Amino acid sequence: MRNITGILGRYLSDISFPTINVIDVIEIILISFFVYQFMVWIKFTRAYTLLKGILVICGFLVIAYIFKMNTILWIASNLAGALITAIVVIFQPELRKVVEQLGQKKIMAALIPFDSGKEIRERFTDKTVNELIKACFDMAEVKTGALIVIEQEIRLDEYVRTGINLDAILTSQLLINIFEHNTPLHDGAVIVKQNRIVAATCYLPLSDNMELSKQLGTRHRAGVGISEVTDSVTIIVSEETGQVSVAQGGKLIRNVSSTQLREILERAQNKKIVDNSKLRQLLKGRVKYEEKSDK
Repeated sequence: MRNITGILGRYLSDISFPTINVIDVIEIILISFFVYQFMVWIKFTRAYTLLKGILVICGFLVIAYIFKMNTILWIASNLAGALITAIVVIFQPELRKVVEQLGQKKIMAALIPFDSGKEIRERFTDKTVNELIKACFDMAEVKTGALIVIEQEIRLDEYVRTGINLDAILTSQLLINIFEHNTPLHDGAVIVKQNRIVAATCYLPLSDNMELSKQLGTRHRAGVGISEVTDSVTIIVSEETGQVSVAQGGKLIRNVSSTQLREILERAQNKKIVDNSKLRQLLKGRVKYEEKSDK
């Protein structure tokens, strides 16, 4: 027993723990905060998918290192410089946007939760749902073609840039007017974010899915195409048949009813009740108490 205690004592005496001061703690907090903000930001962009691909490649290189695949490791080491440049080029739109948003970030608001009580959080309101349904089926009656993309988690900024900025409150009358025949904005897609139409005449990627019916035109293929690369909900009104279809997750649901469309939009609405911190409530109560005592 004494031998074991002596060995442990000698072993522990050789271990030197680093000294931690206040600056080190501040550095750890700042690094954690910026890493967290980066992860939250990248989750809502297409860069998240690219990042997962890069992680797969890194995992493959780790396996190559474990099994001593020297040829693969040699190729990777020689291409490392080019790969870093390629990553910067691939992520250039996202990197530029995050730098632009640095000045708009409210760091203290992110660090200290001032909201209080319960609140309903949703991507768009019930009024927007009603306006979308009314516009789509009013256009379907007169066979006016329409293509409406509703943003969810993944941002659609790169597709917004291909169109004409509107930034207008979504109403059924405005949507019908945009897609009216022979108007300047009717050709292309409308992109909806929250309760606003952010852009019209936007270009979308076409789907290469060979299982889609040959009877479907470019409007339907564009609707499926954007749903394959993002998590958006896309509503398509056929100019030929007047049918309303919905594309989501790379799948096309044809000839939906107003009830079905409402169910899809309510799921996309992602309505939830959130309990916030009571910090703001406490501060409000203190301020009111101080105001009364001053009087």
